[in-house]
Amino acid sequence: MTAQEWSLPAVLDVVTDVAPDRDMLVSATTRRSYAQVRDRTRHLAAHFRQHGLGVRRERRELRRWECGQSTVALVMSNCPEYLETMIGAFRARAVPFNVNHHYAPREIGALLSQVGAEAVVYHRRLGPKIAQAARLDTRLGTRLDGTPGGLLLIDVDDGSGVAPLPGSTSFPSAVADAEGVHDLPVPSPDDLYLVCTGGTTGTPKGVLWRQGDVYVSAMGGVEGATRDVIAEIAAAGAGVWFAAPPLMHGAAQWTAFAGLVNGGTVVLHDDSVPFDAPEILRTVQRERVTMMSIVGDAYARPLVEEIRAGSYDLSSLVRLGTGGATTSAGLKQALVDLLPQLTVVDGYGASETGGMAFGTSTAGRQAHRFRLSAGAAVLSADRSRFLDPRDDEVGWTARVGRIPLGYLGDRARTEQTFPLVDGRRTSVPGDRARYNSDGDIVVLGRDAMVVNTGGEKVFVEEVEEVLRQHPDILDALVVGRPNDRYGEEVVALVQLRAGAQVSPASVREHVAGQVARFKAPRAVLLCPRIRRHVTGKADYTWARRAALEAVAATVPTA
Repeated sequence: MTAQEWSLPAVLDVVTDVAPDRDMLVSATTRRSYAQVRDRTRHLAAHFRQHGLGVRRERRELRRWECGQSTVALVMSNCPEYLETMIGAFRARAVPFNVNHHYAPREIGALLSQVGAEAVVYHRRLGPKIAQAARLDTRLGTRLDGTPGGLLLIDVDDGSGVAPLPGSTSFPSAVADAEGVHDLPVPSPDDLYLVCTGGTTGTPKGVLWRQGDVYVSAMGGVEGATRDVIAEIAAAGAGVWFAAPPLMHGAAQWTAFAGLVNGGTVVLHDDSVPFDAPEILRTVQRERVTMMSIVGDAYARPLVEEIRAGSYDLSSLVRLGTGGATTSAGLKQALVDLLPQLTVVDGYGASETGGMAFGTSTAGRQAHRFRLSAGAAVLSADRSRFLDPRDDEVGWTARVGRIPLGYLGDRARTEQTFPLVDGRRTSVPGDRARYNSDGDIVVLGRDAMVVNTGGEKVFVEEVEEVLRQHPDILDALVVGRPNDRYGEEVVALVQLRAGAQVSPASVREHVAGQVARFKAPRAVLLCPRIRRHVTGKADYTWARRAALEAVAATVPTA
């Protein structure tokens, strides 16, 4: 018998039937219950349907990299309307997708064209970018004119004072649209969830998931859950969840939906301004947040410093999820020292895999081993077979089972990243890995982030972790650059703590004292600030460029 599968709206309807009056979405200015959000998203779905959005071709008629549903672009910072738009689109059997609102107009236009957007929901301050995108990208043509067949535009008032685009409908008007609300289609587990990657990985790629798969693999769903199981979990409630990173980041969406499908309250804050640790902590205190997600050291460090400096009641916070970038051991230790009730959960995964492994740190116990999710495996270096835990070979992290279908519109990349191995469709996100003596998977790092120096492979994340343990180093990135003798050399870009002074040679010796000497940087560049993307992920494009330009940073070595 085939296991029961669920679309995301179907799960949320069960939760709403159980807890209609429970707060579902909360921000500084808004509180909406599950029942209110269900009503609003049904009306928004009806509005989408009136404008022709929905299913064009069913999943069974399509290849893995094809989408047979209308797509809806979200060009917004965090707000309840972001998640309402996603749910409303799902109810209309359309596919919402994330757009990085920091993109330049040309980049926005290219992404809208690449995905084939039929609707755009946007914050008004970002309207001029969208209008310019249409002018710059001829593939969009003049569809921002409000005429039939053009892009459907829905604007969210962000208090910026910027006027909406011509032909745009305000979000309150769209969610008040009642025509057809009682004649909505029934969503299917085969309906798509689409997340666009970007940031450290270059040109955005649209990762296509079936909702039935992403619910289990990335959103905290239960394999084979029945209605009674979902209802029982919802009745108990999941607490108050706070997705601190931008919702345009896939991991933040997964945090939010994991809270919602398990009956939690999801708290959002305005991420249109720079990361504000005091505001984050005030939100945790005000809403009695029980679980919060962050992105690596870029979030953890200012939070630790503010907890030490301020006075906050954070006793409700019992779980902190971190992923997307490394959270150094020292900061995890500081967090559990400052908040003894806290469990820090390290997550390893990717848009192409969902959550693959998790490790927990608590007061007195650091995470040294990771619990593997169902389907996690290691492929051989040539991607021809699955390794046995007894194999002494560096291969690739992989996952089988509930994984994405492929990359939107890209057969070649789909077949490369999601190959058939031993007859099983497999996701290979690009990270090197091996088994250790205990049979656990050790993730070594992104293959593109390997420096080959003198025939030895150096995984930059390992060196970065050692650098961040230095008492005078606030942040660090590691890249490779050409070297006549070794082919490549390891370069460390280092941001010091205020008032600290170190020499490049001492930084090299610090690393050489903890890992093999060939992994220690042959060049150290002291930087005023390490650049990161708004999501907290490292900006390796900047780092490589800075390393190439900094010829004077070389450390004399024997």
